[in-house]
Amino acid sequence: MPIAPGKAPILACLAKAEPFASAEDAWIWTMAALVARRDGARVAAGRGAVIRPCEPDDVVKCLDRLYRQRRIDLQHARIMRIWGERGAAPSPRIPAERADLRLWREAMERLDFPLRQKGIVAGPQRGMTPPEGATIIPFPGLSA
Repeated sequence: MPIAPGKAPILACLAKAEPFASAEDAWIWTMAALVARRDGARVAAGRGAVIRPCEPDDVVKCLDRLYRQRRIDLQHARIMRIWGERGAAPSPRIPAERADLRLWREAMERLDFPLRQKGIVAGPQRGMTPPEGATIIPFPGLSA
């Protein structure tokens, strides 16, 4: 049965799905979808420019589970909502945002593992890449 013109299939093939590079990217995408939904848009699978391996609700469920396990508290969720709606993480260069940045990083580190387990995030693990401009010096006698 052919698909009607202009209509995307309800579930896209997961082989074509592109996972997020980080939990932060997944959260900002989720918040953009939730804000669009709140404003009246119809969020549906397979209609974006990039096919993702999840729905926004899947990321929210991971956050909810972390909250119920007491790994994330209301302060983390508040910061995630505020900065997720802004579409960016707090800046380390702005002194007034440093407390928010600490909570943001804690929340993203805790959200990273469950999103990786579900195949939603597939980039390098958070905190495992050296900062920009850093040089990695090998220890003598250790092989990589």
